[in-house]
Order: sequence, then C-alpha cells, then structure tokens
Amino acid sequence: MDQKRHTRERMIVRGRDRGARLLLKGRRVSLFLSRSRMGLVLVGLLVSVSSYKLGWFIAGNWALLGFFLCFLGVANVHNRLERRLRRLVMWIDIQESNLARLRLDWECIPETTLSLSSEHPYAADLDLLGKYSLLRLLDTTVSRDGQALLVAWMTRQHPLSFDQWESRQKLVRVLTSLRGLRDRIQLVAHCLSPDPIKTDRLESLLENSEPVARLGSLLLAASTLAALNMVLFVFWLLGGPGYWIVSFLLYALLLLVTGRRVSHVFGRALDLHLELDKLAAVIGIFEKRSYRRYPALQAMTDPWRNENSRPSVAIRQLARVCSGLSLKAHPLLHIAMHLVVPWDLAWTWHLQKVCNRLRSVLPDWIVRLAIVDAAMALATFAYLNPSYAWPLRRPEGNATTIGISGTAIGHPLLAYEQRISNDLILEGLGRVFLVTGSNMSGKSTFLRTVGINVCLAQAGGPVCAASWEWSWLRIQTCIRVGDALEEGLSYFYVEVKRLKNLLVAMGDHREAPVLFLIDEIFKGTNNRERLLGSETFIRELTAGRGLGLVTTHDLELANLDKELAHLANVHFQETFGDMELTFDYRLRPGPCPTTNALRIMAMEGLPVPETHSGP
Repeated sequence: MDQKRHTRERMIVRGRDRGARLLLKGRRVSLFLSRSRMGLVLVGLLVSVSSYKLGWFIAGNWALLGFFLCFLGVANVHNRLERRLRRLVMWIDIQESNLARLRLDWECIPETTLSLSSEHPYAADLDLLGKYSLLRLLDTTVSRDGQALLVAWMTRQHPLSFDQWESRQKLVRVLTSLRGLRDRIQLVAHCLSPDPIKTDRLESLLENSEPVARLGSLLLAASTLAALNMVLFVFWLLGGPGYWIVSFLLYALLLLVTGRRVSHVFGRALDLHLELDKLAAVIGIFEKRSYRRYPALQAMTDPWRNENSRPSVAIRQLARVCSGLSLKAHPLLHIAMHLVVPWDLAWTWHLQKVCNRLRSVLPDWIVRLAIVDAAMALATFAYLNPSYAWPLRRPEGNATTIGISGTAIGHPLLAYEQRISNDLILEGLGRVFLVTGSNMSGKSTFLRTVGINVCLAQAGGPVCAASWEWSWLRIQTCIRVGDALEEGLSYFYVEVKRLKNLLVAMGDHREAPVLFLIDEIFKGTNNRERLLGSETFIRELTAGRGLGLVTTHDLELANLDKELAHLANVHFQETFGDMELTFDYRLRPGPCPTTNALRIMAMEGLPVPETHSGP
C-alpha cells in the first residue's frame, strides 16, 4: 500500500467529515432561528394587539418596536449563518471533488469544457482530452485563461528554456504545499459563479473602448440641463410658469443625439460586472498576504501588491461602472433614470476614465492569474498524489544522454490498485525499443504511460514514477488510428500519413528530438508488405533524430537487433492455466517467447486447429 497516498486520503476524508458535521449543526441552528423569527412575529403581533385592545397604546407601540428590532437582529444573524452554510457546502463539494480525483472516481469528477484540434499529434492517443482524460483529472482551474494555459503546457512542442521550465516547476511545488490557499481560491470563485472567469470580453472592452469625442463637455451640458429641469419643475409645482417643458425638450434632444455615440458601449459592458467581481475576489486573496517565504509565488504576485492602488479595488470600480451601464437591459427603469439624470453619459465617462487607468496593467494581471491558476491545477494534482516524483530535466547538447530514465513508471489514469509500474531507460538518438507481446499484455498502455508522463514532466508537474530524468522531447504518436470517412481515407492510409508526419518531424534539426510511440506498425495491410515496410521504417527510425518505442505482433522483426545496434527487444507476456490467461504487465528484455491469439479464440468457442485447442 502507498502509505503517503493513504495518509493524504484520510486527511481529506477527515476534513470533509468535519465539515459535514459542522453543516449538520449549522442547519439545526438555522432551523431554530427560522422558527424563532416566526415566533417573534406571532408573539409580537399578539402582545401589540392585546395592548392596543386594553388601551395601552404607548406600551403597545414600545412592544411593537421591541419585537421588530429583535426580529431584525435574529434575521441578520440567520442570514449571516445561511451565507456561511452555503460556503461550507461548496467547501465540502471541493473536498469531494479532490477525493474523486485521488480515487479516480470518474463519475464524481466534474466534466471539463476543454477542447483541442483533432489534428494534434498526440492528444487523442495519450488520452489528454476526453471523458476519461488527464486534463479532466487536472482541471481545477477557476479561469478560462487558466484552462487554456494548462492545455498549452500539456501539449507544448517547442522547448522551454531550462530557467523557464525550472521557474514553472518551482511555482507548482510551492503551490502544492499551500493547500489552504488553493481551496480558498476555488471556494471564493465558486461562491460567485460555478463557471470559469472569462476575460475575453473584458480584454475586448479595454482594446476597443474608443474615446467619445467631447464626452466631458456633453456630460456637463446634460447634467446642467437635468439640474435646471429639476429646479424649473419644482418652481412649476409651486405655481410658477411651465418653463421646465422647454428645458426638458432640450435635455431629451441632447440625450437622443449623444445616445447613438455611446450605444456601442452597452453591448460590451452588459453583465460584465459578474466576471469582474469574480476576478477582483480571486486577485484580492493574493493582495492580502506576502509570500516572502516562497520566492516563486512572491515574484508572480508582486505586481498585485506593488501597484499604487490595489488591483481588486480598481477592478471592482470597473465592475460598478459595467453594472451601471447594464441598466439599459431593463428598459422601463432605464427610461425612468434618464428622466432625472444623464445616466448613460455619466457611466460612459466613468468607463473611459477607468479603462484608461487599467489598459496598461490589467492584461498583465490576467496573464499572471492564468499562470498561477494553471500552476494551482498541477499543484492540486501533486498534492493528491504525494508519492509521485518531481522530474529532473537534463541539459540538452549531449546526444548520448537525450531520452528518458525512470523507475516504477505507472499510468496516472489507472487506479492505484490496478496500476503496474515498470522501469525504463531509453537514451541516445536513434534508440528504438521493439516491444512484442501477446494480445492484452499491456503494450499499448505502456506506450501511453511513457507519453503521458513526458507531458506531465514538460508541463512542470509531477510524474507517476518513483524517479524520472529526461531531456526535452517532441512527442509524435501513432496509436489510435481509424478511417477518416469525411476525407475518404482508409485506416492504412491514415496510418501512413501519420508516420510520414513523424519522419518529417524527426528531420527538423532546429527543434528538440522526437519521442515516437508507434503501436502495431502497419497493421492495416497484408503480412508480407507489413513486414517489409516495418523493417525499412524501423531502420529509418534508428538513423533519425529521435528515439522511442514501436510495438508489433510480427516476431520476425525481433531479428533486426542483430543488424541494428540502436535497436533492443523488450516484451510483455502472459501465463496460461486453468483455461485462464493471466497477465503481470511487466516489461522484460528480449523478444516475446509466447503467443495467445489461438488460445483466446478457443476460450471463446471459435474454431481453431486441433493442436491449439487446449492449454
């Protein structure tokens, strides 16, 4: 048993159960307060009415006032308790989600909206996206930009400099130890809205908020006319002449003319205050604390504390302006306000002032929040898997050390109880491991295991291994291949095109070396041509700028190790007994000594040659 994982699971369960007990007590108190409010109303009415009937009017008035004040006090306490209970429910949901991610309980892990092009060279093959995918497991982000950045980190092909990658990993490791901060960020964000923060409309508002010409003068004129309207209207009510009609017509004409000039602002500001409130709440958490003990996090969040004004205050100012402009969505109220004040002109003027102040700094705040958000997702993954190793990156330049060296490498999407780990040393340009083995022995899963851990390492997160060293690699896979019906391409032709792209990538010496993962090479064609094509292709791989693994059922290919120094045979195998196949999913050196296709056919009742019908 993984003691670290078990301890982490018990810690989360204890926290969740403690929260559940507090929630139960809180609901009992809430029920008591609800009944107390009702009781105060009934008793207050009874005492007051009785006092009035007895002619004790002063006592009745004092009783009514006293019970009313008591009711307000109890209602205030009750409302505050309900808000805390709602936060507690959301906190328990966060812990439940963490438990589901730790246990790989996919039914309880929230769905993700992440997407990626189907043309990506390895995302589908390595289960980076989908219902049972790595990014669904990782995605605890609170912003759309954080989600996009997390996807970019997992699918990035161009190498980061060593310093950039090391800085990112340091940030992830720091956030791993700050569980309270991560939970609080999620709690604050989810209390305002379960949807991620969307900043695209906000950035559009800042970029496209063209200044309205002479807006200040127009606002001054409209405000003067509005004030004159009020004075003349009051004067008319007191018996004076109705001059207010003339001033009001001038006021209405001015608003009609200027309304067209500011109408474009409404569409960009409508309901934007909800996103801004959420953004301000999240950034506000980082403003309140210094992280001098954690230099990586301190450097990332310093601008949020060193600005002349707190970012959360400035963002909330913009939220209030957008909220004011959103009044146009309620036509009757909008018209009523314009009868009194030049509402749209005033808020548009405020919007221009706030946008001018934020235009140079807000984009940087958003980028920093996205980086911290994506790093927190990887940090949560690391926290939930304390036995995973932090990878060590090798410096580029030495062709013999390019590759991967790891011990106890496992697949992070397999449950701990089902996961089998293997060691791997795959080093040197042109190095090819030819993986043979029976059906269902674990060949394809091992390819995905290697590839998905490389993605995690290059993203800056921990890997599912006891130890891991690697140099930066570009991943190219050919694992899940199917007919492209919309393009009229057969299975074999799709495979050929993907293998061609792999060779093209290996020929690009300006980029990092390629890690290729090829499953059952050329299985879409006949035996003779598959064998000839596979031999030629593998020879090309050993001469190229890459390294990797190729699986096959063609045992004849295993003889290539006598001709190619860079090729090595490894295999998975099974044992057969009591009419059952047993797999241990252990990687062993050498070609596979067994096959099982006919045995599986016999077990399922299909006709097979008599010599293979038994064990």
